[in-house]
Amino acid sequence: MIKLSNLTKKYFETTVVSGLELEVKRGTIFGFLGPNGAGKTTTVKMIVGLSQPTEGSVSIDGKGLETLGSHEKIGYMPEDPYFYEQLNAYEFLDYMRSLFRNNKSDINKILDLVGLDGVKGKKVGTFSKGMKQRLGLAQALVNDPEYLFLDEPLDGLDPIGRLEFKKIFLKLKKEGKTIFFNSHVLSDVEEICDDIGIIDHGELIYKGSVEKFCRGKSLEKRFVEEITKLAEKGHNE
Repeated sequence: MIKLSNLTKKYFETTVVSGLELEVKRGTIFGFLGPNGAGKTTTVKMIVGLSQPTEGSVSIDGKGLETLGSHEKIGYMPEDPYFYEQLNAYEFLDYMRSLFRNNKSDINKILDLVGLDGVKGKKVGTFSKGMKQRLGLAQALVNDPEYLFLDEPLDGLDPIGRLEFKKIFLKLKKEGKTIFFNSHVLSDVEEICDDIGIIDHGELIYKGSVEKFCRGKSLEKRFVEEITKLAEKGHNE
């Protein structure tokens, strides 16, 4: 289980994330939503240990990230993955694999899963945006993590690519993995997520099932209604 307790991030006098209280059940797909600048990426960076919270804590399976070996449970795909572009896809994943202790992941199997097996010998610098998204997911899987944190993983993918990624996520869930991801593609979130959380101006405004939030409407329509309502409330105060 992922647990955030009073998770807060401030930069000088600006509060980017404010007192998040959130639990994500193991073996589920969780969609983390919000408008641009709401604090989604900052939250994910704190969860995976790339940014230290100003207040509060993160625990995974009851242990903080400072616990030895905790990071080996985590796979992370940033919004804009960085690659060594002079390497080919296989070489890049082989290097990433070497960063983990006793890692015996099958790189060819991972490349096949994300649809890059046919181009594993090509230099990453020649890859399209969509191919780099696939490689970004592959590097997040290279340590066979129990928890996956993905920042806009569907960005830059064509409809076929998004469909393939959704199938991968559902397959990983079936294998017992927990997936936490940010996305602006709300129709895809609605299709595959067990639960969602919505953040606005750094504050969690909803956490629960997609069905309960939608109330018979599409996720996109309900999301726009809720964010618009909050914006109007803010302007009137």
